[in-house]
Amino acid sequence: MPRRKPTQSEDLFDVEEKIVEIDVQEEMEGAFLEYAYSVIYSRALPDARDGLKPVQRRILYAMHELGLRPDRGHVKCSRVVGEVMGKYHPHGDTAIYDAMVRMAQPFTMRLPLVDGHGNFGSLDDGPAASRYTEARMASAALLMTASLDEDTVDFVPNYDEQLTQPEVLPAAFPNLLVNGASGIAVGMATNMAPHNLVEVIGAARHLIANPGADLEALMRFVPGPDLPLGGRIVGLDGIREAYETGRGSFRTRATARIENVTPRRKGIVVTDLPYLVGPEKVIEKVKQLVQSKKLQGIADIIDLTDRTKGLHLVIEIKTGFNPEAVLEQLYKLTPMEESFGINNVALVDGQPRTLGLRQLLQVYVDFRTDVVRRRTAHRLGRKKDRLHLVEGLLIAVLDIDEVIQLIRAADDVATARTRLMQVFDLSEIQANHILDLQLRRLTKFSRLELEAERDDLRREIERLQILLDDPQQLLALVSEELAEVALRHGTPRRTVLLESDGASGMTSAAGAPAVRGGAAPLEVADDPCWVLLSSTGLLARAAADGELGTGGRRSKHDVLTSRVRATARGHVGLLTSAGRLVRLSVVELPSLPPTAGAPSLSGGAPLSAFVDLPPGEQALALCTLDPEGPGLALGTRQGVVKRVHPDYPGNKESFEVIALKEGDGVVGAVQLSTGEETLVFVTSDAQLLHFPASVVRAQGRAGGGMAGVKLSTGATVVGFSAVDPSAENVVVTVSGPPGAAPGTDAGSVKVTDMWAYPAKGRATGGVRCHRFLRGEAVLTLGWAGAAPPLAASANGVPVDLPETNDKRDGSGVPAQGPIAAVG
Repeated sequence: MPRRKPTQSEDLFDVEEKIVEIDVQEEMEGAFLEYAYSVIYSRALPDARDGLKPVQRRILYAMHELGLRPDRGHVKCSRVVGEVMGKYHPHGDTAIYDAMVRMAQPFTMRLPLVDGHGNFGSLDDGPAASRYTEARMASAALLMTASLDEDTVDFVPNYDEQLTQPEVLPAAFPNLLVNGASGIAVGMATNMAPHNLVEVIGAARHLIANPGADLEALMRFVPGPDLPLGGRIVGLDGIREAYETGRGSFRTRATARIENVTPRRKGIVVTDLPYLVGPEKVIEKVKQLVQSKKLQGIADIIDLTDRTKGLHLVIEIKTGFNPEAVLEQLYKLTPMEESFGINNVALVDGQPRTLGLRQLLQVYVDFRTDVVRRRTAHRLGRKKDRLHLVEGLLIAVLDIDEVIQLIRAADDVATARTRLMQVFDLSEIQANHILDLQLRRLTKFSRLELEAERDDLRREIERLQILLDDPQQLLALVSEELAEVALRHGTPRRTVLLESDGASGMTSAAGAPAVRGGAAPLEVADDPCWVLLSSTGLLARAAADGELGTGGRRSKHDVLTSRVRATARGHVGLLTSAGRLVRLSVVELPSLPPTAGAPSLSGGAPLSAFVDLPPGEQALALCTLDPEGPGLALGTRQGVVKRVHPDYPGNKESFEVIALKEGDGVVGAVQLSTGEETLVFVTSDAQLLHFPASVVRAQGRAGGGMAGVKLSTGATVVGFSAVDPSAENVVVTVSGPPGAAPGTDAGSVKVTDMWAYPAKGRATGGVRCHRFLRGEAVLTLGWAGAAPPLAASANGVPVDLPETNDKRDGSGVPAQGPIAAVG
């Protein structure tokens, strides 16, 4: 009878050596530590160098390898997810797609890295499935992967060791600070807020130039987070603590204003919500509180959000309730005010560390310097290799007949190679290169072309070698490249920074005080203040403890183009290019914290938060509404000048102050302080005219003004200013090619002493103020004011101006960048 084969379980117990006794506690501890290590280093925490988690890095690398550049078409997200999962990230398609969606959401990332096409979700709803959406790399992602093939970073094996992937991306900008990060690991977590690219790069460049810079110096560049959808941050003490220790918190508050939603009912209009808070969450919470009788005074809440206006929640207030007190209750009880806890945990040299602002910047600067050094060394090696081949080709071209005869006479390739090396003293690489060339290609090489290429290679090799040998020049190159990134990709600050609740206390137009939690009203004292307007359209008010001076002052990355005195409970006027004056309530403007020297408008609010201007209409200047003052001076595109008598109506929110002819528009407006100022016109054909303001008779609002400057055919006014005749004033002129607009072409710039130009009578043609260079035909910008002048590009990046030119009709010097505004 055949013997029965034992089963697997019987065999296991029969063979004693297969039974291994282990300690359960030790096994659990070991398994847990391995799991914790994997979560911390391979999934949850970003690297402090490129600011990316492994899955994000692998997504960008896979898209880079697929060639999904911004100038090419979108592909299905499922294709990218499959590529990442199959080659680099074996953790499931859901985790990969979620990370990819986050990198494409403009309300999550301050500078999105993925350009999504389709439904990528909202603050309240999730995205569509990956098979329905498409994506490609955003322009910022190219900065993350630039020079990846130039040995700038180390590559490591993928999970199955069949492919390699970058350990870290080259990261041409400080992504960790700009886009922030969040993640929960085992025993630790990270939560970092987004920041403004221009501000972060400014701090990094300052640290490069001043390695010993302290936190106070860096915070002059980075005053606080800049959230993707704006909003307001209330209280800055927690931000400074986070920048110092790596841990802290701040409160984000919705941007809201009180308006008349119907002739008899007021309402609260919400245009920005705290970071990652959606309107559905707020609506649901408000309805819940109203139904439970915990929130009173609300008649209705309407969501008017659309793609044109963006977020627009209207909360109607019942008659008889104080809308300011209701708003404070909304801040207290709903997600309209949220707390954000900063926990700057990132991987540094493979170890999780809690980093402050200076440490984060230092880690990035050191990493970027190493990337540029390795890139320079790689390029140097390639140039040397090419030079070696060119020198060999030069030898071969000089004796081309002998080279051909030698190759023909050789029995095989090895013999030909050896004879080339012996006869012409070539290296093996040079000989192989000559042998690999087809004969028809070899005859195309001319001696002059090869010698020119050799000389260019030698110069480039010398330049690269100097960079490698001089650490200071290498750091200067890193700083220049960062400045270029800020210039191309920088955007103005969106989030308003407020020192305390008092600075953000909302009031109605009548100045009614707000009540917080039933406590005493939050009175805003009617103290004197300055109202400020920057070149990028930021508005703010600053305490009038010190004088601002007569000229513009630079903000963190901007210039002040207009400022007027007012009181905190008063009103000021905003003049537009359409000749319209819009009334603004000063108390609604954000209050800037007191600073040493000139104030910074980094805490200002965008103009769009207070007034809606039609397309094509631009804000020009601020003015007072004092009926006793000397009034306002205007200059138009067609050369009209007008002094407006300050008989402004007190019952209108906006009204015209000049009757413009068809096709005309206001190009400059100045609030006169004495009426004895000097008015200055600058025209597109480089003519400057100045005359006393006293020769211009004041007119009412319906007047059309009078002739200010005589224009030649085709010329227009590009600048109108008023200066104090007793002060030291300069004129700044910027020229460009035909049809150029301010801020679009660098062109040439000139700074000249104002009093170098003789005065002429009103309605005359003026004198030449700028001589055009080759390729230039028009002035794009003209400005006159107190020295020293300051300039900025269209996105607020500072542009340095040259020294004062003594020649009033001399030509300019090439500008360092496009100039859109001077203050």
